[in-house]
Amino acid sequence: MLVSQRPEAVLLLADGTLFRGRSIGAEGTTVGEICFNTGMTGYQEIFTDPSYTGQIMTMATPHVGNYGVKANEVESGRISISGLVVKKYSEVWSRAGGDGSLDAFLKAENVVGISDIDTRKLVRHIRDHGAQNAIISSAGLDLDSLKKRLASTPSMEGLELSSTVSTKEAYEVGEDEAPFRVALVDFGVKRNIERCLTERGCRVKVFPMSTSLKELFDWSPHGIMLSNGPGDPGAMPESVELIRAIVESGLPVFGICLGHQLLAESMGMSTEKMHHGHRGINHPVKDLTTGHDEITSQNHGFVVRRSDAENNTSIEITHVHLNDGSVAGFRMKDRPVFCVQYHPEAGPGPLDSRYLFDRFVENMRVHIGVERVHHQNA
Repeated sequence: MLVSQRPEAVLLLADGTLFRGRSIGAEGTTVGEICFNTGMTGYQEIFTDPSYTGQIMTMATPHVGNYGVKANEVESGRISISGLVVKKYSEVWSRAGGDGSLDAFLKAENVVGISDIDTRKLVRHIRDHGAQNAIISSAGLDLDSLKKRLASTPSMEGLELSSTVSTKEAYEVGEDEAPFRVALVDFGVKRNIERCLTERGCRVKVFPMSTSLKELFDWSPHGIMLSNGPGDPGAMPESVELIRAIVESGLPVFGICLGHQLLAESMGMSTEKMHHGHRGINHPVKDLTTGHDEITSQNHGFVVRRSDAENNTSIEITHVHLNDGSVAGFRMKDRPVFCVQYHPEAGPGPLDSRYLFDRFVENMRVHIGVERVHHQNA
């Protein structure tokens, strides 16, 4: 049986680097910041992670699509990446319990991609020259037209994207009579964060990022969760002000990824764009409070400035990335507030860092006990 060849497609980077390949997913044209993920599994979770909004994803592993997709392995309600770049693309899939092909999934979500290019060369190029905007097209291959559209695409630096993925209406998950109540501010939350909290006896109410401090506290939470999300934390002054007020309340706070960066901004520490970011499921981190090392799942293109964190006397750096020494976590010295740059909920990735959710629950347990004693003595 003859298999028809997929249409031609091109990938053009902002610096003029050109790759030619074959169209995958939907036919069309898409733009975004080119990045890469080194994970060998978990592509469905990666593609549906809201933190990847506005980015064209290059998969470093050569075979993508071979195990199809599964309905319960998504991290949000839709695919978040702007486009997909792979080497070998499998339209044929095989997996017990699977629900369909990756190809059908991409086409249903109108995601444009390209295959049959040298992704090793592309990843090396990004590592050497940094993240930059790129365009994929299978609908029109005229390079002059593509260059013009690419030139008009704004840089990720300075972009606020969380408002495009944050929930529009608050919703609740977990048991009604759960012992802990967590108000989760949604900047682009992954479902696995919600699962990690509910599995530990938390009733979680997920609030839009535009929620006021009064609305959060009217729900009477025992702790506040600051979620992951896309875009530049330096372009989110309203969220920074909200978090500053949350910290002043004295409630336990746990921030992940963008939540970590916004927490830093609220304490006067700057964030800065990385050369090409950390994206993968095998990043080594040291917990300085225990001396233990852990393998982590990471996805970020911005980072807290190390010198600012070292000079801030109100915080303690708790985690460092062992590859480059960047700040991977910190905590406040005088209140139950902590955060990490990486993803302890994984999805995909190892479970080494799940203990951080236990720390958060313990902080809430202690806080509830202190509040109870305070009210009894009042």
